[in-house]
Amino acid sequence: MSEGGVGTCPQVFVVDSQASFIQMPSETKPRWARDGQKFLLLLVGMSLLGLIIEGCFIYNLYKKTEEFSSCRSHHLCHNLSNPATSMQQDGTAMGRAGSAESNEIPLLQSTTKDRPFAHLLGANQPIDEGNVMQWVEEGEAVIQNMTHEKGRLMVLQTGYYYLYSKVQLNAEECTIIQHKVMKDTSAYGKPLELLKSKRYRCWTPKPSNGKAVNKEEVWSSFLAGIFHLQKGDKIFVTFDKPLYLRQGPTENFMGAFMISP
Repeated sequence: MSEGGVGTCPQVFVVDSQASFIQMPSETKPRWARDGQKFLLLLVGMSLLGLIIEGCFIYNLYKKTEEFSSCRSHHLCHNLSNPATSMQQDGTAMGRAGSAESNEIPLLQSTTKDRPFAHLLGANQPIDEGNVMQWVEEGEAVIQNMTHEKGRLMVLQTGYYYLYSKVQLNAEECTIIQHKVMKDTSAYGKPLELLKSKRYRCWTPKPSNGKAVNKEEVWSSFLAGIFHLQKGDKIFVTFDKPLYLRQGPTENFMGAFMISP
């Protein structure tokens, strides 16, 4: 110690900035180890996704089972599981169809056998006044729940009907033919066209060598369509070339049948 009471100076350490520094290499994992980790993560993700999907299926199955369990207490489910009982209950429901207190849906009975239809065949005198074709109810002709008078088919029940007509004629010369299916209704003052065929036809000329051809050339026209008809409507067919018509029940015919009320 010095005499003035001043302490000794501390020792000073000097760091040499020029000293050599050795850098340790960083530790790296092999490539196969990195790929293995990625593959493992992929497997874990797929497993979790599978568990989620399986949970969704189990939940949906549980909901359907719960709905079916609650439905079993309803009489409609019993009808579906037991057809014989269903038919008996439906028959009972038909008896209560007019009751306002009943919420059951009545069974619709088939009325196909009662639906109107007609198939009329060509008459020997096929054309009447106004070029209206005439028909007969003979042979294979049939009519049900409809009436026929003077070539007109009267509708007795309102509904959708399929109408059709076919005519056949001899090929005499080049001419225009018109074949129509008409409707006469009280809602209008004149008949309405439902179906129409207008064609220009020419017969095939004989060959230049003059040899006779033993083939008979005929023309035919067929019309068909679906229309909504009212009770009291009258359906008839017109043809503007009566002299060319071939007479016969298979050559000329018309018909109608209800497809829906």
